[in-house]
Amino acid sequence: MPRIQNKIIAVAPLLSSPLLSSPLLLSFFLSPSPDEATQTQRAMDHAELTTEQVLNRDIPWETYMTTKLITGTCLQLLRRYDKRSESYRSQLLDDDGPAYVQVFVGILRDIFKEETVEYVLALINEMLTANPKRARLFHDSSLVDKDIYEPFLRLLWKGNWFIQEKSCKILALIVSARPKPQDGSAANGEASNSKRKITTIDDVLKGLVEWLCAQLKKPSHPSRGIPTAINCLATLLKEPIVRSSFVQLDGVKLLVPLISPASTQQSIQLLYETCLCIWLLSYYEPAIEYLAASRTLPQLIEVVKSSTKEKVVRVVVLTLRNLLSKGTFGAQMVDLGLPQIVQNLKAQAWSDEDLLEGLNQLEEGLKDNIKKLSSFDKYKQEVLLGHLDWSPMHKDPIFWRENITNFEENDFQILRVLITILDTSGDPRALAVACFDISQFVQQHPAGRSIVTDLKAKERVMKLMNHESAEVTKNALLCIQRLFLGAKYYELGSNDPPYAAKFYDCCGLRILRHLAALPVSMFRMMTIDPCNQVSLSPIMSSLLYENEVDA
Repeated sequence: MPRIQNKIIAVAPLLSSPLLSSPLLLSFFLSPSPDEATQTQRAMDHAELTTEQVLNRDIPWETYMTTKLITGTCLQLLRRYDKRSESYRSQLLDDDGPAYVQVFVGILRDIFKEETVEYVLALINEMLTANPKRARLFHDSSLVDKDIYEPFLRLLWKGNWFIQEKSCKILALIVSARPKPQDGSAANGEASNSKRKITTIDDVLKGLVEWLCAQLKKPSHPSRGIPTAINCLATLLKEPIVRSSFVQLDGVKLLVPLISPASTQQSIQLLYETCLCIWLLSYYEPAIEYLAASRTLPQLIEVVKSSTKEKVVRVVVLTLRNLLSKGTFGAQMVDLGLPQIVQNLKAQAWSDEDLLEGLNQLEEGLKDNIKKLSSFDKYKQEVLLGHLDWSPMHKDPIFWRENITNFEENDFQILRVLITILDTSGDPRALAVACFDISQFVQQHPAGRSIVTDLKAKERVMKLMNHESAEVTKNALLCIQRLFLGAKYYELGSNDPPYAAKFYDCCGLRILRHLAALPVSMFRMMTIDPCNQVSLSPIMSSLLYENEVDA
């Protein structure tokens, strides 16, 4: 305070000058010097500032009136309000709430001294915490021409964490409390006849979402930055423009890492509010596309399977219910075992009626989805997800006969994905199944051999004939067999020499080199496939014998 007082004394003779009549310039003289600001910031970095600590300060309101930063009327209101009991303050707000709001916003607009800004933010925060409905005071008709948003929006990006956090929470409450325009009336920031430029509600919401996304990427506070951002998002995502801005800023992917089973009370609350954000986004189609492209669904199912907190289970169940009918979510839920999880959840003693109703709706929806989902739809989802396994349909001759023409959809999309898996997957099981399915396509489709050849699958399959996994090698060899012989000669079980000769002639030296490099045990395995009953012709047996002798 001594330095501040010295400043005031030094500039007192100049206060009557028109040059210094501007509140902005006067505020400059009252603000800390760079050295003081640095010291203050360092102090904030080393100690957590609480609302109680801030409100214990004594603010020199009379000095601000002397320097014309506040009016005499403002000073009278502040004297009545400051340092009073909660009940007395409550009565003042009931009697003259909009006037106090105007005073607080005016101080934040015209005074930049950090300690004073913190103090006024603490007063507003205390007022709204005691009664959130008081946020409506900021939208009183007497304030319609006042720019109530600008000070809070500006403070989001400046000052220490205390200022940012309080500005965010206050702004979120004020925005959410604004009245919806009716009969030509306008809420603050919606429309105005004032000649002054007022921050629009769209500007406020977009700016707020930008700050929230910035916190999720790089929080200003190590432990409170992300929880504060999620808490505000859970309030604001009801707004269409917030959903739109959040998706445009790629915010959906910032939520996904936060969806994981929690144990501590603090982490449970963060998980709940994160899932609440996902639930709100599940009503917005563009956001659903982002959710589908991420690992949101498996993580939501993992949370609902392991969580015991009723409110967390409820919001996840309601989210899954919303997503069930969207795109491929229904099929994925079935593949991830959600029907059984729902049965397990229904067996527990929940008291929340919304949760019980949501579980029933989800159960019925999953049943309907399973009925509607054809075997090819299930197969398609398995391929597109890259989660290939030996499910019954792969070796079911009826499935292939009835669905072979479905592979022609979207320019043989599923076949192309199977071929891509040969290059990209590191899972031996997926590689083996992909080789087998390609061989089935060659066998069942009239033009299967030429189509697969045109798509350059042969070279990819041949590379897998030397794979370290015997399962992959076996199915790659089966696929090559069918590619060279075609559907007519797919079975080598016959001892008819022309069949073997045909295979021998078609393969040529290149394929025989691959075959000769395989372990003898690999060829012996070729008789174990019960579906295709592949066995070796005398010529191939002779080749094996020569291999064994050479070894």
